[in-house]
Amino acid sequence: MPVLDSQLKECYRDKRECVIGFPESLLPSSKVEEYRAMPRLAIVEIAGRDSVAAAVKAVEGEGFSDLLPTYVYTGTEHGPWSGVNDAVERLSGRLPKIRVHDLLVFGSPGFWQALNGRFINELIAKFGFFTPCIGCHLYLHSVRIPLALTLGKVPIISGERESHDGSIKINQVSEALTVYQEMAREFGIRLLFPLRHISEGNRVRNILGFEWEEGKEQLGCVLSGNYRRLDETVNITGGEALKYFEKFAYPLTREIIETYVAGQAPSHLEAAARFLGF
Repeated sequence: MPVLDSQLKECYRDKRECVIGFPESLLPSSKVEEYRAMPRLAIVEIAGRDSVAAAVKAVEGEGFSDLLPTYVYTGTEHGPWSGVNDAVERLSGRLPKIRVHDLLVFGSPGFWQALNGRFINELIAKFGFFTPCIGCHLYLHSVRIPLALTLGKVPIISGERESHDGSIKINQVSEALTVYQEMAREFGIRLLFPLRHISEGNRVRNILGFEWEEGKEQLGCVLSGNYRRLDETVNITGGEALKYFEKFAYPLTREIIETYVAGQAPSHLEAAARFLGF
């Protein structure tokens, strides 16, 4: 569908505020009603290899018949748009008996900025460290919640894993994944991590049924690896991340999502400043 693909490319390029009130050209009201009538629909995160494998495993375990692929932009990603389309095509090819619907692209740079960009100095002073990655993943999961509610409290599938062949990603430690799921749960949404306890990359490849190297053939992030030292070690603990969530990111995100769900546009930076004590 060349016209739709062109619109999605524009969304990726322009990164407009788009969390609620989708344009009819991207999400027609008639399509919303169709989705609401699907009893086994799930929203799928489209990011890279693990997100596609997670969708496959979720279908096997939960019996979903329809999948809505979604790409959420952050403002820090880079790379060819074709990587997103390729991931959707791989998902469709791997699950030929499942209806994989048209990709939806959306997000909120203002939301991301409030969590991760504007108040870096204050966050370091308050918590003694900073990395945008844990707030970024909280954003990525939470910004899908209003859509999930609109479509009838449908589940969201993500490819998060606590360990990657022994390598730890601070945004995917156990404490962080539990926080992401709790945020969704507050709004009555199930956030599924089918790969959460799968560490071995070869097991992910087996689920996929084809070769796809981790971290390849997908969009990249200019901040990738920012929390690693020169020797690749990570000196931020899960406990420190949890403190950041509890004292700032979680209550801020909950208020922002509540505002979206109420059909209003949040004042992202004003809310963030208030939670930091300004």
